[in-house]
Amino acid sequence: MTLRLSTRIAIAVGVLVPLLVLASGWLLVRLVANDLHAQADAHLRERAAAMAQDARNLLRVTAADRSAAAEQAKEKRLFTSALDVGIRLVGPDGTVSGGPQPGPSFTLPADASRPATVRDGQRGWRVLSVPVVSKRPAATGTLWVFSPDTASQSQIQLVRRRVVTVALLGAPLAAAVTWLAATAAVRPLRRLQRRAAGLDPDTSAVRLDHEPSRITEVDDLARTLRTVLSRYDEQAARTAEALATARSFSAAASHELRTPLMSMRIDLDVLGGHPDLDPAERAEIVADLSREHARLLDLLVMLRALAQGDLVEADAFGPVDLAEVVESAAAALRGSRSGTAPTVRSGPGLVVHGWEPGLRSAVDNLLVNALTHGGGAVDVTLRAEREAVVLTVDDDGPGVPPESRQRVFERFRRGPDSPGSGLGLTLVAQQIALHRGTIRVVDRPGGSGGARFEVRLPLTVAGRPGSGLPSRRDWLTAEPADLRGPQGFHKDRS
Repeated sequence: MTLRLSTRIAIAVGVLVPLLVLASGWLLVRLVANDLHAQADAHLRERAAAMAQDARNLLRVTAADRSAAAEQAKEKRLFTSALDVGIRLVGPDGTVSGGPQPGPSFTLPADASRPATVRDGQRGWRVLSVPVVSKRPAATGTLWVFSPDTASQSQIQLVRRRVVTVALLGAPLAAAVTWLAATAAVRPLRRLQRRAAGLDPDTSAVRLDHEPSRITEVDDLARTLRTVLSRYDEQAARTAEALATARSFSAAASHELRTPLMSMRIDLDVLGGHPDLDPAERAEIVADLSREHARLLDLLVMLRALAQGDLVEADAFGPVDLAEVVESAAAALRGSRSGTAPTVRSGPGLVVHGWEPGLRSAVDNLLVNALTHGGGAVDVTLRAEREAVVLTVDDDGPGVPPESRQRVFERFRRGPDSPGSGLGLTLVAQQIALHRGTIRVVDRPGGSGGARFEVRLPLTVAGRPGSGLPSRRDWLTAEPADLRGPQGFHKDRS
């Protein structure tokens, strides 16, 4: 059974209050009993001290065998000093008793030098024993003093009944008052619950509307819900981006792979249908297959890199020494391409806030593009300028016409003689945009022909964190026209 919070609190208080009252009552009864016993004991000690001399006189008269009249006179004086307590004087020649006390058959305790409680049937007594000593003549006895315990017991029973009555009456009253108070206290929580229950991210973009209730727990819960909803929105947006990227990856791959796959199929059919083909023609067909296969691999690698760039998270970014990235990329090219030796000039301390794999991919593609379209001489310069790192890549090729400088970064845009997939410069532009940088294409200085690709990235300054990711990351999903206009980071600025 599901119960409301206010009902649960009321039930808990209704159970807890009687238990607390009973526990407090038990302690109160013990304290009252101790106080009553302390009063009775003080009275017993007072009477015992007042009767001590008379008890010694009676014991002396009895031990000296005086006349019966003298003994009766001493007994009378002893009973007169006893007042409202019972006494029993036990001596060597007998026992003298009087006043309220247990029956003659009741066995007294062995030691009652301190007041103690004894019971004779249904009746209780407080008893105190005092030794009595007479020197002349020598005699020893014990004076017992008794006080009824009925008054104390009746008062203790009265306190017990009142404690139980308070517990029985307090349980429902405390539960009712607590339920009313709890209902009023959780009213802001119920309003928050109704507002949260009315939110539907599938039908509305409205988020949680909460006015401060001055109740710390409710306001903290509202802030937590807002944080959760905000993170839900972020994750939903990232999920939508991931799905769109996956669909675009599939569509682009299927569209771009169709031509090389058909070409490879034709070559394979020719090879299979003509086993006696001329060796020269066979070698040409095999070379064509190798080129198409390399093109397929390059296309898949580029599409995968674009998808990674569209989905990279901000926590993957950190300080990156761009000079090390450029030197590493140039060294890799020198090792993989014989006769290729890009010239790199850079300085120390060129650190940016970036994603190192993405920056390396961008530099790799810039160098490969310069080597592919140039004559082989590639100059790379890296310098700091106005809180930015400037990277320039110069080649000695035919250059890029001004009317094409905005379109070279579009997906699948390649020249008639280009062996690539048409995604290399798109990947470069994507990574520069992710790093809040700019890229432009201009003529190589000096008038000797060739192109210059100039990249500017914000320089990471100590104590100042890098900027976050751009809100728009759709290089794999956007149409080519969208990449030219709104994002505007690769326009020609010469």
